[in-house]
Amino acid sequence: MSIVFFGTPMFSVPSLKALIEAGEKVKAVVTQMDKKRGRGRALLPSPVKEFALSHGINVLQPATMKDEGFIKELSALAPEFIIVVAYGKILPRSVLDIPSRGAINLHASLLPKYRGASPITWAIVNGETETGVTTMFMSEGLDEGDILLQETVRIDAEDTAETLGKRLSDIGGPLLVKTLKGLRDGSLKPRPQTGEPSFAPLLKKEDGRINWSKTAGELYNFVRGMYPWPSAYCYLGNERIKLLRVKPVEGAGKPGVIEEVTNESLLVGTGKGLVSIIELQPEGKKPMSVKAFLQGRKIKKGTLIT
Repeated sequence: MSIVFFGTPMFSVPSLKALIEAGEKVKAVVTQMDKKRGRGRALLPSPVKEFALSHGINVLQPATMKDEGFIKELSALAPEFIIVVAYGKILPRSVLDIPSRGAINLHASLLPKYRGASPITWAIVNGETETGVTTMFMSEGLDEGDILLQETVRIDAEDTAETLGKRLSDIGGPLLVKTLKGLRDGSLKPRPQTGEPSFAPLLKKEDGRINWSKTAGELYNFVRGMYPWPSAYCYLGNERIKLLRVKPVEGAGKPGVIEEVTNESLLVGTGKGLVSIIELQPEGKKPMSVKAFLQGRKIKKGTLIT
C-alpha cells in the first residue's frame, strides 16, 4: 500500500525521511508553492520539496486544495493513507476522503492542548514544562480528530522554539512509523480527545512585540518562544531591536525603563523583576552580544524602551 505525504518546512523532513527508511511507498509529496526568500528574493523550494526531489519522489504544489486537477491527480494515486506534517493549509473533506484508510496528522502538542498552527511557540510562552507530539486521524475540525499515539517531551529551561521544534520533529518520524504499523496490525485503536482544549493561533509578526508590564519570568519565556520567528522585539527610540537571549534577575524597576547600564550589561525593568539582555539584533544588523551593542552608544539609566 502507498501513502501521500503533505508537508512544507524543515520540521516535516525527519518524518518523511523516517517513512522512507521504514520502507513506506511514498507515491507523492504535496508541499506549498515555492516562495521568495532572502535578500535577493529568489524563488526557493520548501525543504520538503528539496528532500523529496533528492529521493526521486513526485512533488505536487497546488495553489489551492480545491483545485480540480489536483484532486483528480491525488485520487488517481489511490493512497492507503495521507500523512500530514506541518503542511500549512487546511485539508477539505474532498481531500480527507481520498485515502482508503484515512488521513493522519502529526501535531506538535499533547492534544487537546494547543490545537492550531503554532503549538511549540505558545507552549514555551505560556511556561509549560512539558509538551509532545500526537498522531491523530484528521477531521474537518481544527485538530479535533481521534488520537492514535502520543509521546511526551520535557521543555528545558533553555529551550527556544527552534531547539524544542528540532527535538519534536526528530521523535515525530518514529511515532508515525509506529502508528502505521499499529493501524495495519490492528493493535492500535483511535480514541476521542478528552480534557479541556487550548489553542495556539498562527503567529504574526506583530505577536513578537514585547509588553514590559509582564513579569521577568514571563518575558524570559516569551523571548524563548518567539525565537527564531518572529523574534521578540522592542524599540529604543526609533530603532527596532530583536531580543534573542535574556535572563530574569532579581530586583525592581519600572516596566520598560533601563534600570542599570554598564559597559557589558543592560537591565530593564518589568512588571516584576528585571530582565538582563544578553544577545540582541538591531534592525539591519547581525546578532550581537549586549557588550558589542553598547560599544559606541551612550545609553543612560532611565531611558525608556517601548
